Parts: sequence; C-alpha cells; structure tokens
Amino acid sequence: MKVGILGATGYTGQELLRILNNHPEVEVVYIGSSTSAGKKIAEIYPHLTDTSLLILENEEVPDVDLLFIALPHGIAASRAEELLARGIKIIDLGADFRLRQADVYEEWYKLKHPNPTIIKDAVYGLPELYRQEIKDKNIIANPGCYPTASLLSLVPLLKAGFIKKEGIVIDGKSGVSGAGRGMNQAVHFSEVNENFKAYGVGEHRHTPEIEQQLGLAAGSSVIINFTPHLVPMTRGILVTIYADIKGEISDQELRNCWQDYYAGEPFIHLLPEGIWPQTKYCYGSNHAFLQLKYEPRTGKAVLVGVIDNLVKGASGQAIQNMNLLFGLPETTGLETTGLWP
Repeated sequence: MKVGILGATGYTGQELLRILNNHPEVEVVYIGSSTSAGKKIAEIYPHLTDTSLLILENEEVPDVDLLFIALPHGIAASRAEELLARGIKIIDLGADFRLRQADVYEEWYKLKHPNPTIIKDAVYGLPELYRQEIKDKNIIANPGCYPTASLLSLVPLLKAGFIKKEGIVIDGKSGVSGAGRGMNQAVHFSEVNENFKAYGVGEHRHTPEIEQQLGLAAGSSVIINFTPHLVPMTRGILVTIYADIKGEISDQELRNCWQDYYAGEPFIHLLPEGIWPQTKYCYGSNHAFLQLKYEPRTGKAVLVGVIDNLVKGASGQAIQNMNLLFGLPETTGLETTGLWP
C-alpha cells in the first residue's frame, strides 16, 4: 500500500512514521508539512534514520491509497471531498469526524464545521467496538486518547446493563505529549516538572465524544463528569472511573463481562485480580490494560484503564484501522510490547 502522512512533523505524525517503518505491507511515499517542506524528516527527528531519504513536501497530496491526517481540527473536513473523489481513503487523527452532530462540534471546538454533510460518511475508529463498520468505510475518525481509555473500560459494562448511566465520573491523567509539539507555556519543563494539575475542568473537548459513544452503548443519553490532569511524564494515559452498580453483583461477574466482550482481542489485557494497571505496561505499544473492583460499601465499581496516548490513543490505533481497511491482520506492524522500565 502506498500511504501518505499530512502533518508528519507533529508527535502523532512522527509516531506514525516510526511504526510504519516496520510495517511489511506499507510504503510511505509522501510526508507533508506546511512549515517544514524541503527538509528531511531526519533533520527534525534524527531517530528516524531509516526514513532519512524522505523529504517533507508541501500539502499538495499525491495519489496514495491512504492518507493519515495528523493536523488540528478543521482541516481534514475541508479537504475530505477532494481526496475521496481521487479514491484516497482517509484516517483523520483530529476531531472533524468524531462527533455525529455538527452543532455539538461547533459548541465544543468553537469552530464552524467545514463540511457537515460528510460526517455521516465516517465511522468512529475504535476497532474493538466498530470493527465490521470500519472495514467498509473510506473515512475513519480516529478516537481521542482519553475517550479510547474511557470507552474500553466502560462500554462492555454499560451495554450489559451492569452499571448505571447516571453519575459516571472519569478521572483522567495524561503525559505531556498529549498537548502536542507546539510551543505552550503550560507544558514548559519548569511548569510541568514536579507539578500535577487539573485542566479543562468541565469543558474538555473529549467530553462530548465520550458521552456520544456511551449514549450509543446505553441506548439513551449519558452525561458524565470528566476531569483530565497533566502528569509530569512524557507518555501514557490512566483513567480511574467510578460508576454506580445496578443491583447485586460481584467482581467476578463484572470481570466475566469484560472477558466475554474482549475474548480474542489482541490488544486488550484484563489483569489478574489485585494487579492494577500502570502506564509503563503499555509504554510505546498499542496495548491497553484494564482492572476493576466492586465496592459493596459504596455500591460503586472502580475501573482503571491505561494506554499509551501516542499509540493506542492515536497513531497505533490509526494503523490498526488501516490494517482493517485493507484486509490485513490487525496486529500487522503493531506487535511491539511495552517498554520496561
């Protein structure tokens, strides 16, 4: 397959290159950047020595089988029709196709949607939930990082009716790379090091994305409390979720629900009882780790999930989606385990 990456100099763009470098069925023939055209990618990311012959080009996309768009919201939707007309499949790592309603997108992203009519042509690219739908689509909306960790934890239990849709609280923590590569005082070393803070309280843009998918799982509207936090580390997301249980239930019944739902899933790992997920378990890999505990005293289940925000939360998941689109085993190019320590 001949693939291109638009926005190759961002963290998700370079992560796509790193992983695709080991993909046996892919040739990266185009990497685009509006600010670095003419440079070798290895001048910006010297660790990408095997791709040093690749020269960054402008945003004039050549004919490719698939284009990854790793750019801020508002760009993918404005270019999608022209790309699709040329037979190019799109995996958008931004937010333009994640929300089904343009007015919700405009409310949360403070931007008029460039092409509302095309939203219906996209599928939400979380393979563990929408594998069959992904195979037949030309536009994939790659999920956000917080939503990926949250939905993997919650959807099976919500679909099974084990937890109430009211009162769900998601406490998320992310490494600094989630903020991207751009200059931002809030993520300078001296601001982040030896510090820990909440941000986007009550207004984080991933909130409607999580609510939309939970509502589809529950069959009706779901409102959540979601608070993200910035952790002084580079990679990783950990979500701790509190959900009220319906009726009498045991830890094992909840675990059985997860086990049944994720049976055979290559990237989802349910940890043995008493072992709680750590971000290092999935560092640099496309794997997710889950654990839970029911607290009869409070009537709540505590769910914990971890992913690497740049891999399963972005570029690795995009490649998993690409594999589905082209009929390849989902694990192709993604067999790497997490780095430890």
